[in-house]
Amino acid sequence: MLKFSFQQVDVFSSQPMRGNPLAVVIGADGLSDAQMQSFANWTNLSETTFLLEPTDPKASYRVRIFTPSQELPFAGHPTLGSAHVWLSQQQTSPTGDIVQECGAGLVRIRRDGNRLAFAAPPLTRSGPVDPALVERIAKALSLPTNLIEDSSWCENGPDWIGVRLPSRADVLAVKPDYSALAGTRVGLVGSFNPDLDGKDAQFEVRAFTRNGYEDPVTGSLNAGLAQWLIGSGVAPESYVAAQGTVLGRAGRVYVDKVGDDIWIGGDVVTCIQGALEL
Repeated sequence: MLKFSFQQVDVFSSQPMRGNPLAVVIGADGLSDAQMQSFANWTNLSETTFLLEPTDPKASYRVRIFTPSQELPFAGHPTLGSAHVWLSQQQTSPTGDIVQECGAGLVRIRRDGNRLAFAAPPLTRSGPVDPALVERIAKALSLPTNLIEDSSWCENGPDWIGVRLPSRADVLAVKPDYSALAGTRVGLVGSFNPDLDGKDAQFEVRAFTRNGYEDPVTGSLNAGLAQWLIGSGVAPESYVAAQGTVLGRAGRVYVDKVGDDIWIGGDVVTCIQGALEL
């Protein structure tokens, strides 16, 4: 049996068990594809990552990202969680940006105090959603079509469809019919009313996956939504999104546009450290 260091972290929250969990296997170069997939299936978390030596000299490390059933080229909360674990293994604190090598290429990660942020990858698909698909999504979410203020493809690896509703209350009230969504990835976003909802965030987000569950806090979706909302003038260049409220989580995603880059940030806390035998 091979023995590996292992951590389980919580991403997009400064409080343990209030964000999105991630399993991270350290120094996993000795594992086969089948072993990685098998372990990710066993953890049964939305994603499990494996830290490897980089193949690109520009990269700080390489990561492979697995769901219980498949490998992903990129995902947001695994990027921040993996960077957090990689940093914990360094003897000295590196200077400058961290560069992650993954299936989608090189992703830059910066530190702002204890918070980490990744540069949102370019959208591979954007623009209007076919009206027939919007109507199907509306029915699956039990929404009148006229309550949907706008929709857009927000694909950056995962093929998210962004759907904008008038308010946070509208977003929180949605009860999805996953069988009617039929494998479509849908992200809802609605504005906070400062007088009713407080001022610690400006938008509420919910993510309905193609596998029939709601994701607690989703980096890839928030990256796509930020490019859409800022680009269309709906959101300011810096804002905070809340996610996971319906699931009893308190996720916070920090969005900041700097020059041509949009940074997607969040806190990460370590919950479990130990050894893994495979």
